[in-house]
Amino acid sequence: MITPVMPTYGRFDLAFEKGEGPYLFTTDGKRYLDFGSGIAVTALGHAHPHLVAALKDQADKLWHTSNLYEIPGQRRLAERLVENSFADTAFFCNSGAEAMECAIKMARKYHSANGHPEKYRVITTEGAFHGRTLATLAAGGQAKHLEGFGPVTDGFDQVSFGNLNELKDAITAETAAILVEPVQGEGGIRPIGQDFLKGLRAAADEFGLLLIFDEVQTGMGRTGHLFAHEKSGVTPDIMALAKGLGGGFPIGTCLATKEAAKGMTAGTHGSTFGGNPLAAAVGNAVLDVMLADGFIEQVGEMAAYLWDGLGKLVSDHPKVIEGVRGAGLLVGLKCQCTNMDLVAAAQRNGLLLVPAGDNTVRLLPPLTITKEQLDEALDILEASLKELEG
Repeated sequence: MITPVMPTYGRFDLAFEKGEGPYLFTTDGKRYLDFGSGIAVTALGHAHPHLVAALKDQADKLWHTSNLYEIPGQRRLAERLVENSFADTAFFCNSGAEAMECAIKMARKYHSANGHPEKYRVITTEGAFHGRTLATLAAGGQAKHLEGFGPVTDGFDQVSFGNLNELKDAITAETAAILVEPVQGEGGIRPIGQDFLKGLRAAADEFGLLLIFDEVQTGMGRTGHLFAHEKSGVTPDIMALAKGLGGGFPIGTCLATKEAAKGMTAGTHGSTFGGNPLAAAVGNAVLDVMLADGFIEQVGEMAAYLWDGLGKLVSDHPKVIEGVRGAGLLVGLKCQCTNMDLVAAAQRNGLLLVPAGDNTVRLLPPLTITKEQLDEALDILEASLKELEG
């Protein structure tokens, strides 16, 4: 017998009825410190008053018209994203996977518009995760996600993580683009490295390819920069965003340069709900907060404080955790124990964490986290680690 909600999730036996800042409260009143943030989605915490007000205000006016008509809030959101990024234009959708689908389509269309329809293949890296559509599953290339969904969508060539020579060797006359996450999320919070990003840009330029960054998880302040690639000084041609862009409201966007988007003319792509008045209102409210003076700098300060505390825990409990990696407030704890054991222990003690690949646990606190709340999380982690040591 199947459940009314299709059983595609391995869910914890928890149900929440309200959230406030970094905290979630269950239906029976227990409080949890949320360091999962809906998997890097509630970037400004739960029930942020500015986001709540923006959504309520828009809900009283207009919910939806479709993209058959001008949407002023969407246009404003696009202008602000363009002004604060490498991009010249934005396409709005509802999720990270949709944003990645747009990026892949755009790369193919670019070469077709330039008279090279044979250029359609995209090079990706081992351990990647780009979504759960048929194309983005193929781009990620992980067997555990592809099983049972064959034949695998054609058009993707995967190389080893961080191996620039192997990547260059994989370029053929059919290659259209290179696609990477600046920091792999699902793959285990693995930073791809600044020199590697620079090498990708150079390779793309040398061979006439487009460079695509998947910043669905790393974007919107998560790494201590508005976008993770900014630290390297490398800019992509196309970038996918979602998660933190809506602070919990579904919205995604695909940003691109004018050149990369040259083939995306009327009728080539679309979305019924993408960038509708409700989503645009919340996206603009998120930018109001994130673009305010000092916000990103504060994220960096809190990240440094958290990393210092985690470093001490690694030193004190080497039999349970062996290292910290990631960037900013996108943090991975590499485990010696099973990562789900640490997730479960922390949950019992009131802290919500998220598992990732390579036996890693993700810490994704809201970007509005305070030192006092970080201390609370570190205390819970220490107690949990002591439990696991027996």
